[in-house]
Amino acid sequence: MGRSNWTWAYLGLFALGVRGLAGLFPELTDHYYSRTFFPIVRNGIDLSLGYLPFPTVYLFLVLIFALFVFGIRHFSSIETRKNRLRFVLQAMANGWGGLVFFFLLLWGYNYQRTPIIEQLDLHPQVLNPVQLREELEHTKHLASLDRSLLSLDTIALTEKMEYASLEGLVRRTMQENLKVLGLNFTGHPRTKQFPPEGFMRSMGILGIYFPYTGESYLDPSLHALEKPFTIAHEMAHSYGVTDEGEASFVAWVVCTQAKDPLLRYAAHLLLLRYQLRDYFEMDEDQALCWMDSLPRGIIQDLMAIRESMEAYPPIWLELSRKSNDLFLKSQGVKAGVKSYQQLPMLAAAWRQQMQLKNLDAGVSQ
Repeated sequence: MGRSNWTWAYLGLFALGVRGLAGLFPELTDHYYSRTFFPIVRNGIDLSLGYLPFPTVYLFLVLIFALFVFGIRHFSSIETRKNRLRFVLQAMANGWGGLVFFFLLLWGYNYQRTPIIEQLDLHPQVLNPVQLREELEHTKHLASLDRSLLSLDTIALTEKMEYASLEGLVRRTMQENLKVLGLNFTGHPRTKQFPPEGFMRSMGILGIYFPYTGESYLDPSLHALEKPFTIAHEMAHSYGVTDEGEASFVAWVVCTQAKDPLLRYAAHLLLLRYQLRDYFEMDEDQALCWMDSLPRGIIQDLMAIRESMEAYPPIWLELSRKSNDLFLKSQGVKAGVKSYQQLPMLAAAWRQQMQLKNLDAGVSQ
């Protein structure tokens, strides 16, 4: 690093300037970055790092450590305090600039694209108690049908599909059904398990997409009925969907269209949990009464998932929530972490839109 080499700092500032312009022209960003440049990045990563059998975030950490060691050695060779201070400031600025530059180049500009919800012309509305109960009944019906295809027993489902097979199944399902959403994503993204079990959960994280390696990761300790949807959610991020609510929505639509009942049931169960949480906040007594109508098998599955969550209580939940909320808002997601909670509204809007399309198709015939 030369005395006046601030290249990465300047590149970071340049990337931030481009982000500002990209936010002013979301349609152009969607066309030139999200649908033209980003697929090249996506496929390039999938055809290289994607074949490695371990989480490539380890390689990233090794690189960061090597740069840190190099910096320490260079720092110790500098004689004057003034030059040492200059080196530290330069190293910090270049480090920050490099992280910002590659984050935006490899994935981050997707935050400035036209939101998926707008592209689909969806108009989600806050659900009142009557509407929410209707949605709950519909979800319960679908979940009951798909669970009966998995098991007629009321004991909690715990049988696990081998992870590599599950990951491949979810990926194929996404590739087959993304067209339902009018999206033309390409690539072969990976969602790898990140050991040790419970480590990510201790930080309040079930899964995460890491733009610097183009991979997503999930905690191996997740319940067998949580993994399919979590993989789909993280793969939605891998395809360039940045908003958390939109990623959950894409995962829900794709999984509910799957041929495999496990994926469909996992999606229905996740939506049911979100809907129940909203119903409890509106009217706890009515929510408790409604839960009595749930089939025994579904109740057992919900209890098993809860027990799995309680086995690995988050240590830094509040810190994780606040830091994630700050990050999302800094990227233009106004709802912050509340965007995770938008699935019931988005699912209801999607169902209504599909009903209208089917009605129009019937009239035209």
